[in-house]
Amino acid sequence: MQLASRVKAFALPCYEANFPPTAPYRGYASAAMPALLLFDLDDTILRFSAGQPNFWRRALERKAPELAERHVRLEQLIAAANHEYWRDSARAFWGRQNMHQARRIVARTALSSEGIGSELCDLIADDMTEEKEAHVRPFDGALEVLRQLQQRGQRMGLLTNGCSLFQRRKLRRYELEPLFELILIEGELGYGKPDARVFASALQHFGARAEDTWMVGDNLEADIAGAQQLGITGIWHDAAGSGLPADSPVVPGRVIRDLAELLRDSA
Repeated sequence: MQLASRVKAFALPCYEANFPPTAPYRGYASAAMPALLLFDLDDTILRFSAGQPNFWRRALERKAPELAERHVRLEQLIAAANHEYWRDSARAFWGRQNMHQARRIVARTALSSEGIGSELCDLIADDMTEEKEAHVRPFDGALEVLRQLQQRGQRMGLLTNGCSLFQRRKLRRYELEPLFELILIEGELGYGKPDARVFASALQHFGARAEDTWMVGDNLEADIAGAQQLGITGIWHDAAGSGLPADSPVVPGRVIRDLAELLRDSA
């Protein structure tokens, strides 16, 4: 069965982001920093995938130990199905709001042809989702960087894709909400990055100009290209140090390995 046919029609209410602007900027927090810093959350502030173990592999080991001799092949099938699932933007939007169901679809698509029943597929998928969320943690020093930027008067907003439940839970776990004047979450807006409305809403709220704003994120398409379409400078967070892909159509204004590089700008 095709992936698209497995995804039920789903639509979030689309809220019009019409925030009253705050007072316009009169200058910068420092000579080197922009008036406004916008941040992504996952794999920018928090480790979500970067530097994390393969949670599908661990779920197979825990939930299907009797299939140990087939784990390598099953893992390969899951990786292929997972890639196919998330490559479609509309399906990815639905999946981010329904993560448990999306990963169940991936597992069933990958494993049903191997004679693995839907109940076991769902157990594997749920284990993967729950353990992955439990292991999300900040990058070393990331929270301290944000606190110091705030103390120095840097105004900051957070723009994150994903469902409200998962994202708010992570924000509360690490006490991130007080660090940002504005938090925009895809599942609360009804649309997400790279939609220009997300970035425009942030600029409107702060009364900031695009040329006085940086967007810091790990996703070249959603964070960097999305911001650049409005004239916002895109700062790519390349935590792995893998470098810009040779065939990338997106060229960030700057590449950083960790958020501490921003502190050196504002020193």
